[in-house]
Amino acid sequence: MGPTLDIPLHVKYIQSLGENKDDLVYHLTAHLRMNAVYWGLVALCVMGHKDALDRDEMIEYVMSCWDDDVGAFGAHPDHDAHLLSTLCAIQILTIQDALERVDTARVAKYILSLQQPSGVFAGDSFGEVDTRFLCCAVLALSLIGHLHELDVEKTVGYIRRCRNFDGGFGAQEGAESHAAQVFVCVAALAVLDRLDELDEDMLGWWLAERQLPNGGLNGRPEKLEDVCYSFWVLSALSIMNKIPWINDEKLTQFILSAQDLEHGGIADRPGDQPDVFHTNFGVAGLSLLGYPGLEDLDPVYCMPASVIEAKGLRKGWKALPRRASA
Repeated sequence: MGPTLDIPLHVKYIQSLGENKDDLVYHLTAHLRMNAVYWGLVALCVMGHKDALDRDEMIEYVMSCWDDDVGAFGAHPDHDAHLLSTLCAIQILTIQDALERVDTARVAKYILSLQQPSGVFAGDSFGEVDTRFLCCAVLALSLIGHLHELDVEKTVGYIRRCRNFDGGFGAQEGAESHAAQVFVCVAALAVLDRLDELDEDMLGWWLAERQLPNGGLNGRPEKLEDVCYSFWVLSALSIMNKIPWINDEKLTQFILSAQDLEHGGIADRPGDQPDVFHTNFGVAGLSLLGYPGLEDLDPVYCMPASVIEAKGLRKGWKALPRRASA
């Protein structure tokens, strides 16, 4: 029998992150701080320990990242606003039931200002475009109740042009299929009620082909397995009700084997350094696989399912049934 998920150790690991603010790594990762808070919070929620981090301190940090010049959030105080950190801030505040702290009309205006004539979204005023940012825009607008302001046909039209011969999606029109980009396109289409744009059998096959003999999933053909794809691939499969198309037992054991059972956290693959990114998406993957003792995760928003259901935003995804024991 293989290892089991060491929830107390991983909770302690997440709590320890950022304790040493004199550490060089802490400052080198400032551009990911908002993301990291979101990753840690979601992982804690799924493990049933939402209150392991101080709610008020977290909310105040998020609000300290508000960029009042544009009406959105940066990744760190005094950083420029970006669509990715804005979505993470909205997700955190939604989970913490503190969205009333935000001028959502201004946030919606900022998000919509980043849509390009092609239908894709730029991440910020500097103009980088990516289907990730399109998904961020759709999810954020949905969470703050302003999805009705989006030009849906223009948005879906760009996703359609990013679809490849293998059923997958890339970062931009003409880019090769990648499992993370598949997730963002499928999630956006799910929120917009346009899953009819998918060739679900072809895409399901392509995603199932991402599983390697060791049970792990990769993001593209001929690449190494990585724990984070346990979410990117599984989320898209769950939205299409196709998780049984992969070997769930082998994937579960792969994720568990990537745990650091000395210091806590989950790495990209066994033996590597753990981080909060892979910890979150490893735990998220285990939740979708029905691992016992975990809370349900909504694969569209990558947030606690109970939060999304309370907002009336749940779509027709399907995870594996929660098992009673490992």
